[in-house]
Amino acid sequence: MSREPSRRLHPTYRHPLGQAYREPRGAWNIPSLDAIITQAHDDARVGALAGGLRAEGVRRGDVVAWQLPNWEEAALLYRACWRLGAIAGPVHHQAGAADVDRMLGVLSPRLVLHPDDVRGGRSRFERLLEAAPVTRSAARPSDLAVALFTSGSSGEPKAALHTQRGLAHKALTMARVHGLTRADAVLMPAPLAHISGLLNAVLIPGVVPMKAVLMDKWDPERALDLIASERITFMIGPPTFFVHLMAASGFSTERVAPLRLVSSGGAGVTAAFVETARDALGAHVKRTYGSTEAPTVTTSRADDPPDRAATTDGHPVGQCEIRLDHNRELLLRGPELFVGYTDAAQTRAAIDRGWFRTGDLAHVDSDGWLTIVGRIKDTIIRGGENIAAAEVEHELEAHPSVRQAVAVGYPDPVLGERVCAFVVADGSVTLDVVRAWFAERGVTKFKTPERVVQLDALPALAAGKPDRAALRTRAADPH
Repeated sequence: MSREPSRRLHPTYRHPLGQAYREPRGAWNIPSLDAIITQAHDDARVGALAGGLRAEGVRRGDVVAWQLPNWEEAALLYRACWRLGAIAGPVHHQAGAADVDRMLGVLSPRLVLHPDDVRGGRSRFERLLEAAPVTRSAARPSDLAVALFTSGSSGEPKAALHTQRGLAHKALTMARVHGLTRADAVLMPAPLAHISGLLNAVLIPGVVPMKAVLMDKWDPERALDLIASERITFMIGPPTFFVHLMAASGFSTERVAPLRLVSSGGAGVTAAFVETARDALGAHVKRTYGSTEAPTVTTSRADDPPDRAATTDGHPVGQCEIRLDHNRELLLRGPELFVGYTDAAQTRAAIDRGWFRTGDLAHVDSDGWLTIVGRIKDTIIRGGENIAAAEVEHELEAHPSVRQAVAVGYPDPVLGERVCAFVVADGSVTLDVVRAWFAERGVTKFKTPERVVQLDALPALAAGKPDRAALRTRAADPH
């Protein structure tokens, strides 16, 4: 943690999406995205697509929206937008019609592309590629680059805004932190409409000319084939992907032999998971922390102690700063931070004097290593005692039979809430087994689950994170 420096700010600048923010003057000397992306073999298609978008009336500051699976055309659209200084507005490919309408209402795009516009017959996408190419970038580092809708959000659509400068900084930083080279190859099952897909399958392979292999639907058996045939060396994602991979009927250490680095983030990344994955995958496995608003702000490096990579969520990388408030909520600041939401009121609630309020409860040790202990909204309040769901999950996943666990609160007329544990396990894991395990480990009694539900698989959101809302609903209705 570091002391907050004084910093002069530019006057407020209003972007086309209506979001006002103030950018630090000269704080970070970082170029635009188009200036750092070096994949020469795609450059002609990017230039042609940028020309097609320009012919459709897209100019600097306009939004181009699309709803596509993990297709290479989505990656080209990102880059074509950035060459024009336009704003990419990806919409999740599984979003329903009503949600899509609300998201497009937030973005007010100049142009929208759907799957039928991109593939099949003589597509609109093909016609866009026939325009006179744009070979010189019109973008500025301070231009908005993307509006990303946060995964798992409820209520009105909430889109985080990132600048070209911020994303360029993040791509350059993470390529160095992960030690990636042109000999590496990444497998990406997460949607390109999410920050993980964007960062690790579009941005990083842009600054390091490495291969990116996209999956439009997660299938662990297919992933095993791709790891072997495409010589995949790097994967990043929540534990769900890797739990499924290791549990696949065709899994063997030989089939995942090319993997050298796995970085896992999100709720439920425990030391037990890291150790299990290291042994099964034969790769360097580490934890990482980030969000749509602040992508990958902490992780570990190859020369860091392996035990810290397993038991913590890493230390700040690049120029990111972290601190805790009096409630132990994690606050972040740095050049990779988003600049606000499309809604000014949401921005004011989330950013306090340049610091982003993450909503995560955390511990930071004296050497700056971060451990997320739970979400403020995931705290279970039992008889006036606050219980971090993540703490219960860490204890559950330390059990040798438990592969995944999620703890949620369920209503109780006397205590307010009680703890329900959902587990994916080898063999039977009953309430009695869990009680005995927690007692053996000396866990405070009120933190011990009072209901255990064993599942074949946890319900998951599109990005692979457990669907906690669905599990809370199920816990509230045991029938």
